[in-house]
Amino acid sequence: MRADAQRNYDRLVASARTAFAEQGADAPLDDIAQQAGVGNATLYRHFPTRQALLEAVFRDHIDALCRQAEDLMSAPSPGAALKEWLGAVIAQGSTERGLAASLLTALGTDGSSCRAAVFGAAQALLARAQKAGDVRTGVPVGQLFKLVNAVALVTETEPDAAEQAAALLDLIFDGLTPARTDRLAG
Repeated sequence: MRADAQRNYDRLVASARTAFAEQGADAPLDDIAQQAGVGNATLYRHFPTRQALLEAVFRDHIDALCRQAEDLMSAPSPGAALKEWLGAVIAQGSTERGLAASLLTALGTDGSSCRAAVFGAAQALLARAQKAGDVRTGVPVGQLFKLVNAVALVTETEPDAAEQAAALLDLIFDGLTPARTDRLAG
């Protein structure tokens, strides 16, 4: 990529990151281009869709989560590894107001490379935890993601967001453990 094109790309991503954090995933693309100091044609040349821009904004977050998931695949407790990783997903989503909703939108499209990467990482950790008996079988990764994103959404504006998110993640895991489901069935 030419140096001027790279600068435009970087400015668009930075402008979009700010806009999505302040206004959510539906921030006007025209405003993003204007804030970046480029025209709409430049924005659409780099990012033909809103989804492509969202993915560019969250690429670093997604890559970091995927690296962490890979590292956790060798953790001694598969269930604790999954829980730690889901906590990191919540923390990523709740670092700024509106980020959780924007991240959820970035992960929402089936053809999304971000979705494929994160869901693949989550599925590997989930399958390992299920095989170890730490998490009950039959839990779809998509529903698990909806739960952790819901936690990020409801806690992002709370002054004690980290504590509330941890308590809600504990509740989720109470529902995921086989012992818990056995007690409910009995």
